[in-house]
Amino acid sequence: MPPLDLTAPSVEITRALCDLPSVSGGETALADAIEAAVSAHPHLEVIRDGDTIVARTSLGRARRVVIAGHIDTVPINDNVPTRDIEIDGEAFLWGRGTVDMKAGVAVQLKLAVDLTAPPVDITWMWYDHEEVDSSLNGLGRLARNRPDLFVGDFAILGEPSNGEVEGGCNGTLRALVRTAGVRAHSARSWIGENAIHKAAPILSRLAEYRAREIEVEGLVYREGLNAVRITGGVAGNVIPDACEVEVNYRFAPSRDAAEAERVVRDVFTGFDVEVADVAEGARPGLDAPLAHDFVTAVGATPQPKYGWTDVARFSALGIPAVNYGPGDPHLAHHDEERVPVAQIDAVERGLRSWLTTS
Repeated sequence: MPPLDLTAPSVEITRALCDLPSVSGGETALADAIEAAVSAHPHLEVIRDGDTIVARTSLGRARRVVIAGHIDTVPINDNVPTRDIEIDGEAFLWGRGTVDMKAGVAVQLKLAVDLTAPPVDITWMWYDHEEVDSSLNGLGRLARNRPDLFVGDFAILGEPSNGEVEGGCNGTLRALVRTAGVRAHSARSWIGENAIHKAAPILSRLAEYRAREIEVEGLVYREGLNAVRITGGVAGNVIPDACEVEVNYRFAPSRDAAEAERVVRDVFTGFDVEVADVAEGARPGLDAPLAHDFVTAVGATPQPKYGWTDVARFSALGIPAVNYGPGDPHLAHHDEERVPVAQIDAVERGLRSWLTTS
């Protein structure tokens, strides 16, 4: 790959980033290219942790902003290299990573080298392994290895948000709801107890569940409780003695992990419930002075973030954080992933405006 040209327009930087594959676990080449590109700029101190690259200013400003984005993607499915397309007269850049989230990273890289003397100090973070198990997440690893880098007054994560500001995020909990029975030959089913049949009330409770809408600091988060997997069965002629329904609960950031677990256990009273994992959400954080200035500068009307994102990591450290990036989140991971060129430009203008006037 030729060196990254961070003087190019953001859409061209996006193209270059996407055309260098970086499926989770294979980010090294892209991390090398980013490190080389930002290291050429003396106003940035560059730090590397695995395949996570940090670049920061140290100008002695009174306030510091952290701006982050992940550099990995989900697997490619014949959607690299990128190409230019037009839909109803609108220009798009099509290909894996354009939405999630290399367009956002491209904007950040361009601004990182352009803004040599911003009115706030900035810590830029481009991290690996976001699209896989949370235990591998590069931002989480960096927080463990270098907590000193997470000092800041406000954070922005460049997750796709259609160029709008999405405050905080929902939490997510995964639970396993189990039933038990007695094995028997299916020709004499009355001798056994069918564990799959016993799971019917679990599915009924899920079907009857109505998602709640909960207002948190002026934003309304929609919760959800859904079966995402069901397993059970021994053989085609055996009454099953076990069944397991995997349930995913998306909960408003007003709830902590303990309260979310209580909700799930209350719904499935009478059943064996095991919480497999849980990640708390993040409150909007829009009451922070820098957040207010940011929303005003980009001219946005804040919306809630329904999915879980790494803003929760910043929130847990006491740093208010929002999501702000180009791309429609509905197209993240889609085989027809594509980002409007105008949206890339708009997000760059918004961030640049705020970072030069804060």
